[in-house]
Formats: sequence, structure tokens, C-alpha cells
Amino acid sequence: QVQLVESGGGLVQAGGSLRLSCAASGRIFSIITMGWYRQAPGKQRELVATLTIPGSTNYADSVKGRFTISRDNTKNTVYLQMNSLKPEDTAVYYCYGSRLSGTRYDYWGQGTQVTVSS
Repeated sequence: QVQLVESGGGLVQAGGSLRLSCAASGRIFSIITMGWYRQAPGKQRELVATLTIPGSTNYADSVKGRFTISRDNTKNTVYLQMNSLKPEDTAVYYCYGSRLSGTRYDYWGQGTQVTVSS
């Protein structure tokens, strides 16, 4: 099992910045991918950014150039630095982790609300 705990959400004005954190615990040694998804009211959950253990990153087109995903291996934590926030970035942000042990296991955090006011 892997446990993911997010923090860092909140209310910010358009153009502002926030940093989300996701601390992983449990069977983290076999994690292959971590990332962030988000879900706005009435919309499907969508990918924001992912980071594979070798270090490759992937971003949604809507956040490229504004968001940066990174990790601190010493703290087993993944971060999402969000700059130049827009009202359309308002959503619940979920941390995601994928572990490979014969088969793939997906894990989700509880979510953290990000609200960007215009």
C-alpha cells in the first residue's frame, strides 16, 4: 500500500502562486510515477502533470510554462509549483501515485482545493 497526503491548497488571486505538496509513505520503493490531477465542478478529472522515477515529466497543455512538478527524494515528497494562476485552474487537486509490483497499482490522495479568484 501507498499513502499520499496532499497539502498547500487555498485561495489565491489570479496571477498569484501556490505550491502543492504530496508526501508519500508505505511501499514507496516500487513507485514508478507520481503526479497531479485535478477535477473542477461538473468536469472529469484531468491530468495536470506527472513525473516518472527516471525523471521525465509530462504536462497538460493548459499548464505548460506555468506549473512545475518536482520531487524531493529525501522527503518522499512531490511538489507542484503553480504560477500565473488563472480562475480556470480552480479545482480539487489530487496527488497520484503508481506502483509496479508484478501488476500496476494506482493510488490517490484525498484532494486539496485550489480556488483562484478573478
